[in-house]
Amino acid sequence: MSLKICIAEDNYFLTKAIKEKLSFFDDISIKYNANNGAELIGKLEENHNIDVVLMDIQMPEMDGIKATEIVKNKYPQIKVIMLTVVDDDEYIFNAIKAGANGYLLKEIDAENLYKSIIEVTKGGAPMTPSIALKTLNLLRNPTIANTQKEETETIKLTKRETEILIQLSKGLNYNSISDNLIISPSTVRKHIENIYKKLQVHSKMEAVMKAQKRNLI
Repeated sequence: MSLKICIAEDNYFLTKAIKEKLSFFDDISIKYNANNGAELIGKLEENHNIDVVLMDIQMPEMDGIKATEIVKNKYPQIKVIMLTVVDDDEYIFNAIKAGANGYLLKEIDAENLYKSIIEVTKGGAPMTPSIALKTLNLLRNPTIANTQKEETETIKLTKRETEILIQLSKGLNYNSISDNLIISPSTVRKHIENIYKKLQVHSKMEAVMKAQKRNLI
């Protein structure tokens, strides 16, 4: 009896690579693939006779975490393995909270991907070793889990900090920002340090993403 798999992945080449990895195994059949979470949910409504979903996290329209939550609510018998390049603590925590049964990184080889699919259908929770380690650390260090609660706390940015964040979101560097706002580069740097502290982030990219998520810019 072959296991029925579907793939949710927006990158055509990665979908092709996953299909190629699984083509070696006779007891696996790939029923269909979807380009995002919304498309996956639509296809499952037409045919939810699926054993395992291989789910990417970062997809347009509906990401893998939201899609996992919906799949697990509607079709609890379907196993969901996150198959992603993202090994960020917050994503791992949210994926597990959404009901993911496993979490693998995309560089996994064919043999281990196959073993993980078999393992998950037998009630296991396959994880790439580095992810398993991060998951243990998440449990040992609840502050990461608690950052979810802090999400509701308000972050107050000054008018100047907001202006700088908007400039950062446009991809401008310190010198361009200092020219535009008529302040010195060192002042820009100081403001950015304060922004990082307030948002609890460590890079420009993270700062911009978190600020957008919290509607601060």
